[in-house]
Amino acid sequence: MNLFYAPEISGHAHTLSPEESKHLLRVLRMKTGDAVMLTDGKGFFYDCRIEDDNPKACRLAVISKIKDEGQPGRLVNMAVAPTKNITRYEWLLEKATEIGVNRITPVICEHSERRQVKTERLYRILIAAMKQSLKSNLPRLDPPEKFGNFIRQPFEGEKFIAFIDPEVTDELSKVYTKGNPALILIGPEGDFSPAEVELAVQNGFSPVRLGPSRLRTETAAVVACHTINLLNL
Repeated sequence: MNLFYAPEISGHAHTLSPEESKHLLRVLRMKTGDAVMLTDGKGFFYDCRIEDDNPKACRLAVISKIKDEGQPGRLVNMAVAPTKNITRYEWLLEKATEIGVNRITPVICEHSERRQVKTERLYRILIAAMKQSLKSNLPRLDPPEKFGNFIRQPFEGEKFIAFIDPEVTDELSKVYTKGNPALILIGPEGDFSPAEVELAVQNGFSPVRLGPSRLRTETAAVVACHTINLLNL
């Protein structure tokens, strides 16, 4: 099944964008009368039928609106430092979307080697991953935020900071409470600085580790995302 993204869908009819229309009709070779599945990225699927197979503005009739009751990932919120190699960060966004994530914030830390990201491209990657994995929720992507500003923002749920330290023995899988929203901080290649860790703890973040292995930034983020989702099955 192919899934199409229609964030502005409402009522009993919808016209696809030129890009989506071309893909539907020219690439998939669908035609008038064929069934099409849409999502608004907000937790709903839409069962539709093609009314007008115009390759520049394909018009659909909305047959039914279906709430996705089994969607995972709404409890997972992540603040992850951008990686020096941006393709690794893009991979993380793709995999986290496939697994299930609610919100992602690129956080700029003291040891960050990359301090700028093109959120437009990252947003497109999230949309593509949502469609490919047949998800009904598009993760929220925040603009890059400085570490000190981000951790002072309010969050209703459990807050964790994952970093490498022999004195940190609490496993995320053991201290997280099933059913609670979770916010997880993942640092850059050089990890968080001691000052950042201390500031995070002062603002209610609990230090955790993600297992016995030393993980890359993007791998650690995927492991943390999967851990929370697995515990909430």
